[in-house]
Amino acid sequence: MSDPPPPPRRRPRRVPTGLYVATTLHDGRPLGFVASFVMQTGILPPRVCVAVGKDRDHLAAMRATGAFTLSILDAASQGLMGTFFKPAPEGGTHYDGLKTETAPSGVPVLADALAWLDCKVCGEFNGGDHIVVFGEVTAGALQREGDPAIHLRKSGLGY
Repeated sequence: MSDPPPPPRRRPRRVPTGLYVATTLHDGRPLGFVASFVMQTGILPPRVCVAVGKDRDHLAAMRATGAFTLSILDAASQGLMGTFFKPAPEGGTHYDGLKTETAPSGVPVLADALAWLDCKVCGEFNGGDHIVVFGEVTAGALQREGDPAIHLRKSGLGY
């Protein structure tokens, strides 16, 4: 007799994901979050998607700005994501004290990331508790040679 399947919340625990910092602008200031639900969805034109929690300010900001960037993390830059798990400093942003560059869209990217993509919002899909935002990649750069960080969730619910 086989073991029963794990509870639904534990099932995605072995799906590998990359680690990214997704950034957009809110009132002209950078607003970002750690994103791991990211996927390439097209080649010509190049497109990606990122899942954004329905209750997050980031979703409204992405819609209003019409653009977002993805800073692709590797082992050397993975520590940058810790900043985004804490509240932003009073009157500041998560980007205060981080080295950034400005992508052609005007949205910042992390200068110490492995690579980055600049994306123009081109659609969205209701994915349940997240909205999947699609972006056409309009620019990007590999900042150094290396491999992107890969992450496996232990429970399917957290980092």
